[in-house]
Amino acid sequence: MLKKIILFFGFSIFLCCQNFEKLNLISHLPKSLKEVSGAEVLGKSDLIWMLNDSENRPLLYAVSKNGNIERKIYINEKNHDWEDLTSDKEGNIYIGDFGNNLNKRKNLRILKIDKKYLKTKKAKAKKIKFSYENQIKFPPKKKAMFFDAEAFFYYNNYFYIFTKSRVKNKYGKTSLYKVPAKKGKHIAKLISEFENCIDLECWVTSADISADGKKVVLLSQKNILVFTDFEGDNFFSGKVKKIDLKHYSQKEGITFKDNNTLLITDEKGHGAGGNLYELKLK
Repeated sequence: MLKKIILFFGFSIFLCCQNFEKLNLISHLPKSLKEVSGAEVLGKSDLIWMLNDSENRPLLYAVSKNGNIERKIYINEKNHDWEDLTSDKEGNIYIGDFGNNLNKRKNLRILKIDKKYLKTKKAKAKKIKFSYENQIKFPPKKKAMFFDAEAFFYYNNYFYIFTKSRVKNKYGKTSLYKVPAKKGKHIAKLISEFENCIDLECWVTSADISADGKKVVLLSQKNILVFTDFEGDNFFSGKVKKIDLKHYSQKEGITFKDNNTLLITDEKGHGAGGNLYELKLK
């Protein structure tokens, strides 16, 4: 599936000079992960949890750094459009089932997979349902199709969701929403917005926050945005460093390996991608 990213809008944001970084290829991913759409590392584990997006089986994969699948867990829920992974400090995993290409879904949800299931072959999920506070029509008019999403993370008992724009010449716009990380049906509250560029290759496909809470990263096919020195949970309020990857593929997953190292995945297609990469932040 095709994906997203960002630009400049909102509070006082300081844009640093552009940087160019090279991805370090770690391994090739197996064919069963050719549509990989999310990645997450739990604590100090060497395993990288991954998933495929819509029209794939509802499976969580535990993958080694060599690209080998060490474990598969069948989740007892439909994969409407799984797009990203995150986790909490207790070791529970959350699946973002909120892909919304047509902006008409009314069943947006996040699935909680309790850590007790991560060494089993099957798992039950707890549902956390939500809707966007400013979406009135399903779908809205073409000029207001800002309610797709492929990126989120867990932080201080909340989920932070970064949307993907389907509006021409505004593909780089992303909106930041906040949802309580507890079972129930919630209203996603808008915090702020950000824009990076107008191209399709600039829409946001994944996000993560460092373990120390000091860095937030957003991924696109073209670049990575690194936010620092933000106030509270308005992650767009501080400084942003734009890292141009000079590497073109359908990048779908990003996660912190440690506070200064990122792991990145891309889908296999058109003779490119299907890999796991590492990037050191300077």
